[in-house]
Amino acid sequence: MRKHLLYFPIFIILIFSSCKTHQQFDTIIRNGIIYDGTGKKPFKGDIGIGADTIAFIGDLSDAKATKEVDAKGMAVSPGFIDMQSQSMETLIQDGRSLGAIKQGVTLEVFGEGESMGPLTDTLKKLAEKNQGDIRYKIEWTSLKDYLEYLQKKGVSTNVASFLGAATIRENLLLFANRAPDSAELGKMKLLVKQGMEDGALGIGSALIYAPGAYAKTPELIELCKVASSYGGAYISHIRSEGNQLLQGAGELIKISKEANIPAIFYHLKAAGKFNWYKMDTLIKKIDSARKAGLDITACMYTYTAGATGFDASMPTYVQEGGLDKWVERLKDPATRKKIMKEMDTPANDWENLYLGAGPDNIICTGFKQDSLKYLTGKRLSEIARMRGKTPEETILDLVIEDHSRVEVIYFLMSEDNVKKQLQLPYMSLGSDAASMAPEGVFLKSSTHPRAYGNFAKMLGQYVRDEKLMTLEEAIRKMSGLAAQQLHIKKRGTLEVGNFADVIIFDPQKINASSTYEKPHQLAVGMIDVFINGVQVLKDGEHTGAKPGRAVYGPGKKS
Repeated sequence: MRKHLLYFPIFIILIFSSCKTHQQFDTIIRNGIIYDGTGKKPFKGDIGIGADTIAFIGDLSDAKATKEVDAKGMAVSPGFIDMQSQSMETLIQDGRSLGAIKQGVTLEVFGEGESMGPLTDTLKKLAEKNQGDIRYKIEWTSLKDYLEYLQKKGVSTNVASFLGAATIRENLLLFANRAPDSAELGKMKLLVKQGMEDGALGIGSALIYAPGAYAKTPELIELCKVASSYGGAYISHIRSEGNQLLQGAGELIKISKEANIPAIFYHLKAAGKFNWYKMDTLIKKIDSARKAGLDITACMYTYTAGATGFDASMPTYVQEGGLDKWVERLKDPATRKKIMKEMDTPANDWENLYLGAGPDNIICTGFKQDSLKYLTGKRLSEIARMRGKTPEETILDLVIEDHSRVEVIYFLMSEDNVKKQLQLPYMSLGSDAASMAPEGVFLKSSTHPRAYGNFAKMLGQYVRDEKLMTLEEAIRKMSGLAAQQLHIKKRGTLEVGNFADVIIFDPQKINASSTYEKPHQLAVGMIDVFINGVQVLKDGEHTGAKPGRAVYGPGKKS
């Protein structure tokens, strides 16, 4: 009897060994160099995927799967999170999100100031009226409705969003340049409450643009207090990244402290050559706030040029009342004269990107009117010479003729600061661009190369070529850190039980191909991409699969 008991443990071991041998997965990624998204050293191993979930990480040499991928010599990591995607409309046009997928992006986050909900009937009509090359019917009202609309329509990437502080304001005040009264503020806070319960990530603001610029600090604090109570975050294009950079950063820190909310800088930068020196002081200011216990972090793009519109080249008061009123004012001779003088004068009460860049360093990338598309890709100085007018006059005329803000690139930042910022331990990445494809309607306009290259440039130029940081640290910034900033669970790291957002790339070949002259070029070096366990990229080619889901914040009610 005792002899039989002696052999019992060996019998149990044999049973478990047998179980391991017969493990079955939907997909096994074999022999990869695994970077788990935490910043830890990589290790060689296999990943087993069951349905939409990572089921096993380790040695699966004896296991079997319906699909097997050999990742020998390749990097295997969590999918990247784009903290500042502008793909709200391009995903409606083309759900493949090819430009992002080819860089390994598996989650796109929206909500810089404006969000796709909540929308009143008036806001819907205005939005449809002002659409450009991409035309669509707005079939949703709340932000949750929009995210579900994308998921039902079919998108390859996962999607999430902040509530736009400007959108909340527009629900009650439209484009008025005034503070809300107590009743209006109460309704705005109720909209935030509903949005957070629907799964918004928090509040996103963009404080250089009308009407977001009309919101004063106390208004933002009140909205953020509501978001904070649901575990949300505050993310902001601060009120100034130029002449008043330190004051703009101070406002974000104040909001974080008084609303008791984590705060994130959108595209951290010191804009304009005469402000580059401020970056060291800004970093010290952020470090001081962090040491004092505040949760302050940032994201950025990997380029020295930004992209926005000509609305960032003139005072915000001229835009009060919306686009039609703005264009109307630009046609008035007295107002034109006043605006052009202000455009050419350094100011502290509004963000003047025209003066920060200069006409030789501004490229026009997007027009709504076909009659103006021949100017796409030209610099403002060249267009002004063609027309025989000053650059200031040319800006005003282009806005009038296109009846839009006109999409433009501004060269504003220093490469030294870009490198310094990328190495900050709390810095994630956001493209501040729309994911698109080099085909069809997207070729009607130019774009910033970051749309196709932001994440690939990080891995190719800054990690492999310039050795600015280790590959595991770069991957952490683009995955695990971003997930922490957003307070989302089961994404951002390779961990058993997490959703299977997994990418495979060649560290020796990954690179951006897009340039300012030829931006519509896909990144290279990304081999395979799995999103929610479904293969979206196979051997560098899009499979057509659209398994993307709406990803919700911590306040969502089940």
